[in-house]
Amino acid sequence: MTDGLLFGIYPGGVTGDDSGGLAEGPPDDPGRITDLLDRLQGRPGRPFLVRAYTAFDDTTAPGGSHPTATPAGAERYAVRGRRLDLVAQYRSAAGDVPGYCAFLRELVEQYGAVTQTLQVAEEPNVTGNPVLDGHYPSVREAVVRGVHTARARARELGHHHLRIGFNTTPLFGPATAFVSELAELGGPAFLAELDYVGLDFFPDVFRPVAPAELAGAVAGVLRHHRENVLAPAGLGRLPLHITEHGWPTGPDRTPHRQAEVVEAVVGTVAAHARELRLSGYTHFALRDADSAAPGLFHRFGLTADDYTPKPAFDTLRSLVGRYSA
Repeated sequence: MTDGLLFGIYPGGVTGDDSGGLAEGPPDDPGRITDLLDRLQGRPGRPFLVRAYTAFDDTTAPGGSHPTATPAGAERYAVRGRRLDLVAQYRSAAGDVPGYCAFLRELVEQYGAVTQTLQVAEEPNVTGNPVLDGHYPSVREAVVRGVHTARARARELGHHHLRIGFNTTPLFGPATAFVSELAELGGPAFLAELDYVGLDFFPDVFRPVAPAELAGAVAGVLRHHRENVLAPAGLGRLPLHITEHGWPTGPDRTPHRQAEVVEAVVGTVAAHARELRLSGYTHFALRDADSAAPGLFHRFGLTADDYTPKPAFDTLRSLVGRYSA
């Protein structure tokens, strides 16, 4: 691994919630997004990821273009050294793995030149929520065959820069077997074709963590994931990228505390990057979905929904300058 973290952010205005719905608000403003991405990146040419989501389902037509669902037109932000962190969601109620693989081939063709990381499926370990891929049948097969398909098409097109991986949420107890099950299903070829593993985690959001214990809790989760989830599956060699992290503001959740959480989590990731092979950090999200809404999922942004920065925006900008690759 090279020194420094690869930073990124999701800049869209739509957020999935824990009940299978979407938190939405005012439409995206591409001009404001571009300006804020420039400010976070700090200087042109600095490596920086723009996270974007698109999805395959049973209505997806083959053979055409596949626009990103959120943010819309994400490729417009892949400029001045920025590249896409493209998430290809699998949402086939029919378990159409061949269709998903065709979709991935077309994504590599359409976005490969401006994409740095292609994530095959989103949280495939999470069941019971239709906005997440573990809800759908044959999701393990979709991940394994999807990685192989995307890797093969990238090689054919000469996109040797394209990193291909998958992600999960933190896994504990019997759930730690999920990654080993994927590895067993895919065999040595699957392990060889992966470039990274992602982790979505949101400490002190769904389960409270005392401020004084946050850094230790973050380090503990990361070490557990490396040693008890990835290593037993034969993936201990792979970089681990924090693919989603955030902390929402709202009632009893102050903007000042959001900035403290960002500082603590990124600082902990940076401090343990070499030891635990932590390759990057992507924040969720740039802006609130709807700053006037009371729901937890509406206010993850580093800015309000009108793009007015909260204190955490400048905190992350400083951290990018300090710890960036």
